[in-house]
Amino acid sequence: MVTANALRIVFFGTPEFAVPTLDALLQSRHRVAGVVTRPDRPRDRGQRVSDGPVKGRALEAAVPILQPARLKDGAFLSSLAALGADLGVVVAYGRILTDELLRTPRLGLINVHASLLPKYRGAAPVQRAIIDGEPATGVTIMRIVKELDAGPMLASVRRPIGRAETSEEVERDLARLGAQLLVSTVDALADGAVTETPQDDAASTYAQRLTKEDGRIEWARPAVRIHNLIRGLHPWPHAYTRRGSERLIIRRAEPSPVSEDVPPGTVLRASGDDLWVATGEGTLRVIELQAEGKRAMPVREFLAGHHLVLGERFGPFGS
Repeated sequence: MVTANALRIVFFGTPEFAVPTLDALLQSRHRVAGVVTRPDRPRDRGQRVSDGPVKGRALEAAVPILQPARLKDGAFLSSLAALGADLGVVVAYGRILTDELLRTPRLGLINVHASLLPKYRGAAPVQRAIIDGEPATGVTIMRIVKELDAGPMLASVRRPIGRAETSEEVERDLARLGAQLLVSTVDALADGAVTETPQDDAASTYAQRLTKEDGRIEWARPAVRIHNLIRGLHPWPHAYTRRGSERLIIRRAEPSPVSEDVPPGTVLRASGDDLWVATGEGTLRVIELQAEGKRAMPVREFLAGHHLVLGERFGPFGS
């Protein structure tokens, strides 16, 4: 049955974050004509090649799948054009789109971006917002242009960030909110009822891609900032410190404003469920940690197998 004002959509996406939006489009009045996703790659400790989350869902829905190694490949561009898409929808695809690709769907391409643009353009908007201690974030639907995440905005939704929430929790909820917002935006676009608002480039910020080095804890920083780093980098790459040559991943913690007159990184208490560490401002109570190569464990269990001496210091100790 043909639905009034239904659009043919080509969907670009790869990770789990994109799956709720693909699901919402599959259940909408519009038709997903095809899915473009990254090539298969090793995904587990055994380095076995497996389907990505979006590809897995597309296979279940029997939607045609394209996995180009190069976006300028002629065969891929011909296959994409043959889908006859009215609109492209991009959610965490993970590659910069070419000019020719942007011109292929007649209505162009729109993107589900996990921030309140123009803040946090770039690859890691949720994580960077939490690391920076932002009280809220959101999702913006924007038109894709050549400049990264700089296109006009079609819709947005705001979401508070809880003081203890991790990027995993926030991103999961933003995926749900983004899926709902995307479908309503596509409906409005199909009905000719959408307004595009230019971004204020002067107010833009950039959310740089994460690296393992981002996780290094500098104990001279305030406890609140270290707490934000820990939750912002969960579930990857995690915040970490060192005890001698041993690398310790701090998975959960909570800050306290109470300060001790000792060097940052000093262990103040290490007994039972209590592991307190001095910082540059306030103290940090570690709740869950993980020795490198071992499983994560609560403090009580960790201390049972690791004898920490009061007054010893974690490192590094930079400012």
